[in-house]
Amino acid sequence: MVAVINYNAGNVRSVLFALERLGVNAKLTANHNEIVAADKVIFPGVGEASAAMTHLREHGLDEIIKRLSQPVLAICIGQQLLCDYSEEGNTTCLGIIPQRVKLFQPANGEKIPQIGWNNIYSVEGELFKSLPEDPYVYFVHSYYVEVGAYTTALTDYVHPFSAGLRKDNFYATQFHPEKSGKVGEQILRNFLAL
Repeated sequence: MVAVINYNAGNVRSVLFALERLGVNAKLTANHNEIVAADKVIFPGVGEASAAMTHLREHGLDEIIKRLSQPVLAICIGQQLLCDYSEEGNTTCLGIIPQRVKLFQPANGEKIPQIGWNNIYSVEGELFKSLPEDPYVYFVHSYYVEVGAYTTALTDYVHPFSAGLRKDNFYATQFHPEKSGKVGEQILRNFLAL
């Protein structure tokens, strides 16, 4: 079973529909036992970091997520919440990946948030296998994860940042694979095959 964590974040239905298109019967759940027992866990969402972390803590999901040992895919704010700290709301996050989340500071009139398609490069690891050259994916975000030791894919917007992260069984993308056409579909297939 694939568990999609329900924590009052937006865009989770898009993930469920994308999985359905792949023939996967996923379950949207906040039930601790169902999340722990799942073969794979997806931690998606669009939202604000401090509100999301407050909800996770109030429902004990923060501790459940930290203890997961099966493959976990965090998407968009999910990726940011895996990190130590976010400038959004001055938020202490889950601390699974020791990296920081910062607000874009436009250098040449770039619009914030970044909304739309952008390419990823310097990809590494199983999550990104069998992708076409110079793949394009869909982003919607104002905050980014710095490049660091756990970065598995890069994107340029204002400057290079982490489009993908990995630490142990935790995989993450800043972009939305569920909205990224055939490239996103391949990334979801790769995750499901882990």
